[in-house]
Amino acid sequence: MDERLDTLARRLGERLTEKKMRVVTAESCTGGWVAKVLTDIAGSSAWFERGFVTYSNAAKQEMLGVRPATLAAAGAVSEAVVKEMVRGALANSGAALAVAISGIAGPGGGSSEKPVGMVWLAWGRTGAEPRARVMVFDGDRKAVRCQAVAAALQGALDTLFD
Repeated sequence: MDERLDTLARRLGERLTEKKMRVVTAESCTGGWVAKVLTDIAGSSAWFERGFVTYSNAAKQEMLGVRPATLAAAGAVSEAVVKEMVRGALANSGAALAVAISGIAGPGGGSSEKPVGMVWLAWGRTGAEPRARVMVFDGDRKAVRCQAVAAALQGALDTLFD
């Protein structure tokens, strides 16, 4: 999977360079893994702006402006929250593209409504409404997180081609 992540990160960097854009990440369950994969690429300082690791609800509120009412109504692992994370990441950075992730990597913490492996991802560009997608990944904690990183990178690429 590391080779796949590297390939996706390189492609995203090339595309961002072509478009003269920078990316910002807002991560919860992946703990900065998307930012790590992106900054593993030599020269990423030209297109990687910054990353927010907002694992707690308080961090999501303080760093990204996620509203307490949204967290209370929908929970941290939700479409509404990842969209607010995208908006906050764009508002608090100089980037034009944002990626947000919030999920339940396990092994515990799941429920019937939000099982282990459920991850909400969102992507957005400055001046456009974010789009979000929910995915449920199989495997242990590392596998769920790794698959979420790959999905986040692919979604960022797809967003640039829209």
